[in-house]
Amino acid sequence: MEVSMNKPKIMPYICLVLTLISLIPNLVLAQQELNNYQKIASENNPRLKSLFQHYMAALERLPQAKALPDPQVAFGIFISPVETRVGAQRATISVSQMFPWFGQLKAQEQVEVQIAKSRYQLFEDAKFRLGFEVKATYNNLYVLREAIDITSENIELLSTFKQLAIVKFEGGRGSFVDVLRVEMEMAELENQLELLNDRQMPLQVKFKELLNTDIGGPVIFPDTLWQDQLTFNKQAIYDSILFQNPLLKKLDYQILSLEREVEVAQKSGMPSFNVGLNYINVQERTDVTIADNGKDAFILPQVGVRIPLYRKKYQAMIKEKEIKQQAIRYEKEDTSNKLATNLEEGYKDYLGANRRIALYQRLYGLAKQSLDILLAEYTSAGSDFEEILRMDRQVLKYALELEKARADQNTSVAYIQYLMGK
Repeated sequence: MEVSMNKPKIMPYICLVLTLISLIPNLVLAQQELNNYQKIASENNPRLKSLFQHYMAALERLPQAKALPDPQVAFGIFISPVETRVGAQRATISVSQMFPWFGQLKAQEQVEVQIAKSRYQLFEDAKFRLGFEVKATYNNLYVLREAIDITSENIELLSTFKQLAIVKFEGGRGSFVDVLRVEMEMAELENQLELLNDRQMPLQVKFKELLNTDIGGPVIFPDTLWQDQLTFNKQAIYDSILFQNPLLKKLDYQILSLEREVEVAQKSGMPSFNVGLNYINVQERTDVTIADNGKDAFILPQVGVRIPLYRKKYQAMIKEKEIKQQAIRYEKEDTSNKLATNLEEGYKDYLGANRRIALYQRLYGLAKQSLDILLAEYTSAGSDFEEILRMDRQVLKYALELEKARADQNTSVAYIQYLMGK
């Protein structure tokens, strides 16, 4: 007897668990597909490819920056040979190499390293932005699909109401006005359904544009959208943005590149050295026999020094780089302020979506319960049919708002993750 009394209390929980378990495969599949859509977009998006090629081009500047200047080779012929004791000088060849001041080539290489890193951060920002746009468009498509399904179901429900109103009218317990009211309501919803269907194509085109490929089938959605959550408080998120945001990191690398450019300018104002070798071809004398007759002459070494006398040029180069550094520091401060504002907006949207989900879940349940009561009363006692239609509109509204709130929550989380460089 005791078991039979407890069984009705346990069964609802068992049914709920079984329902949740049945939804898990579809939910996991949809999440995996969304991750797959983001991967496809990152591999195929043309703007992302363009930015990555700019980064690869910047890497090719590294070997250029650290290379020595090309050696110089000069060849000369004496029109009037220069007679010497061991013979006439006919031709001369000289080879020379310029060497900049110590550390200048390394500093030039570091300039290009930091520029390449800043290019890569632009690519990273675009990649994270693309991931966010894929998620946001996916969420919008989900809301649109749910709106179409809910509206279609509501039209079917109104069709049932219409049949009920006709039965009541034919039985002499209702007014034909109730039938007309249902038809008016159905006409409005059918028009709304057409508008929703019209909105599908632009969103699908945008989604395909982001992926830049044909996914070979319809976009996969869960039966009910999962709810992403923020795992850090707002201050921790802001600290993460300051540390990881690609736009801020890009500006940091630009400042570092300018610091290296200051070093290059300083070293350019130091002497550079030229080391060379001369070879002189000497023709053998035939009129006399002497030691080393016709022996070619090597003159080694030949050393030159470039002396940078005009200092104002180098001082201006250094000052220019320092001013640019300050300009980028101001730009970084401005970007940090904008990111803080964007975080506040995103966090506000996240909290608002959380509240709306709780609100519309409760309101939807109450409206659905009220509609069931009104239908029962109308069937038995002939209550106000207009109140039934009004409550049906409330059920439709709360259902749509609930799905929109779920999508808005996920979109706000995705936006904050984008700001964090994720």
